[in-house]
Amino acid sequence: METMNNYNRDEIRDRIYDSKFISMDDAIGKIRSGDVIAVAAYGNEPVGFLRRLHELRDRGVKDVTIWLANPQEEYPFLSMEGLDDVISILSIFYGPGTRKLHPTGRVSFVPNNLHLCVREMMEAKRPNVFVGAVTPMDRFGYVCMSMSQQFELEMFDVCETVILEVNPRLPYTSGTNRISAEKVNYFVDGERAVSNSPVYPRTKVQEQIADYAAGLIRDGDTIQLGIGGMPDAVAERLMDRHDLGIYTEMLGSAMGKLMACGAVNNSRKQFHRNRSVAAFCWGTQELYDYINDNPMIELLPVRYVNDPFNIAQNENMVSVNTALEIDLTGQVCSETLLGKQYSGTGGAWDFAYGAYHAKGGRGIIALQSTAKSGTISRIVPQLTAGSVVSIPRNIVDIVVTEYGVAHLRGKSVRQRVEELIAVAHPDFRADLRAQANALQLW
Repeated sequence: METMNNYNRDEIRDRIYDSKFISMDDAIGKIRSGDVIAVAAYGNEPVGFLRRLHELRDRGVKDVTIWLANPQEEYPFLSMEGLDDVISILSIFYGPGTRKLHPTGRVSFVPNNLHLCVREMMEAKRPNVFVGAVTPMDRFGYVCMSMSQQFELEMFDVCETVILEVNPRLPYTSGTNRISAEKVNYFVDGERAVSNSPVYPRTKVQEQIADYAAGLIRDGDTIQLGIGGMPDAVAERLMDRHDLGIYTEMLGSAMGKLMACGAVNNSRKQFHRNRSVAAFCWGTQELYDYINDNPMIELLPVRYVNDPFNIAQNENMVSVNTALEIDLTGQVCSETLLGKQYSGTGGAWDFAYGAYHAKGGRGIIALQSTAKSGTISRIVPQLTAGSVVSIPRNIVDIVVTEYGVAHLRGKSVRQRVEELIAVAHPDFRADLRAQANALQLW
């Protein structure tokens, strides 16, 4: 009798799940004038829905706001004209798509440290519709938001309408990312290849910087790596390390390789021991295959992962991030270029602060010494007018360029000036010294 009851319960659950599927036409039709839509990020981005969002204009819908950070495609609603009064965009982090759109005035950036992004979203413009992509329902009645937990989990609590595209190509991951299908309003069929991160070509200079940065990472350290050719190059140099741990905002392909080769086993971690912890994944299909059903990897909400006080609980925490510009006192700009918003603070401040306060922690800023084919120094006397201070000098620890390593922790301004000039490009050192004198930084 018990077996029959269980069978009936499973059958009812499956029937409820199936009954929630609607067409994409109907899904677009659920959006009303004045709605505020939050869409999931990276592999959980609802590609099918966003490809047709521009149709709101033909349906007479107006004044819709969408929260969008780093769109995986150049969707029609981003490039089409005549949508100014139909769709406006808010963003917590600029990717190429939102960056390109900024001059039109249709997108506005909301400053934030990533661990507080949900709070900033709620205060700036609270979403009432959430749209994302998930795995099919499992045998326990749950779908999996398997690739991103930047703000997605919270949207289920705050949004009245939840529409999810079901993509069977998404991996299943562990953590806090399972959602009861019963709590979802609508499902839409959405099978398609999962988006991959760009391939970043590496230069000889980046390889040199990676040599210095990797030399600061020891067996048993817990690491966080940013995105790009240089962090990937750092990871390649850690393949011979032992007992590394991972506690990171983004789990990328290079980190997947470190786990697969055995350099990472998380055995020395005291915080989330024996698990690699991340808030979102973005990389190659090889990475997605590796994380699928891998119990040693956990995705947890970014409000938790990026909380600097949680980061600081990892002994020997090493954070490696990059920057666009740094001044001679140690102020780091990683998000504006010539005074214009280029990306966002993201988790740069979170991990700089956390690593700085961790026992044995090290916060590394790795950057090329010059830009524009060597014509501009990235190490400057003062930040360019309009530049945002992404990481204040008080928590900047180590700066690495292709010319070596500058240790700033516990150093006076005079000592910092000396350290940073020593790792600046030789062509700019004399001018940096002259300007440091003129500004009385000594």
